[in-house]
Amino acid sequence: MIFGDVGIPDWLRPLAKASDDVDPRELSRFLPPDDPSVRKSAVLILLADGNDGPEVLLTERSWTLRKHAGQMAFPGGGVDPEDGTGDDGLVRTALREAEEETGLDPRGVVPFGIWPALWVPVSNFGVSPVLAWWREPSPVAVVDPAEVASVHEVPISALADPANRISCLHPSGFTGPAFTIGDLYIWGFTAGLLDKLLLLGGWHRDWSPSNVVPLPDRLVEAAWRSEGRRPEDVRRMTAIEHDLGRSTGIASEGAE
Repeated sequence: MIFGDVGIPDWLRPLAKASDDVDPRELSRFLPPDDPSVRKSAVLILLADGNDGPEVLLTERSWTLRKHAGQMAFPGGGVDPEDGTGDDGLVRTALREAEEETGLDPRGVVPFGIWPALWVPVSNFGVSPVLAWWREPSPVAVVDPAEVASVHEVPISALADPANRISCLHPSGFTGPAFTIGDLYIWGFTAGLLDKLLLLGGWHRDWSPSNVVPLPDRLVEAAWRSEGRRPEDVRRMTAIEHDLGRSTGIASEGAE
């Protein structure tokens, strides 16, 4: 859904147009099941005009979290009752969570669309990506280290650079689009959305999916720890599953 003409800059108009009535199956093969246990949530895909062109706001999740520890993510979280319902409620959720996580001033943000809800099976969230223009960028930083480890404004040009694009190989054998920018390893749900963002925004550049890089051990270990494994089990199972993953090759879309 697109909110009509909200005064976004020209460089965002191709994304807005392409996002209008976008088929959710173009975004992910994981769509929310018709199940009341699926919790509604929203993430903020916040785009700004940076020094080197468009940028997008990303966070690194705390390494002590129970779910998705250490993963790169868009600001966001579950819908609270006070957020309300419908599209307005999703926008309020995305902005509230972004403010809580990064200190973002929501008064400088102009939402211009919402992509269809997508499903994250491991946490059973139905996630609605809220597209927004950062009209008046405000200072952002880690607000609560228990939730966020770091905050990044990542250039779209770096994400689109074929030199920074890889296929992530998960220990399960699944693969999916991923990005390596400096010390950042962006994979899973976030990388999938960024891949679609590049396509719909007209920023996509050809890259080689055959460049397969296994998920770093630190992220595999974080995932195992979230399952309550003992440290010695984490080390043992990480090695076993990582080796299994390396041998299976490209199987399917990335798991998270």
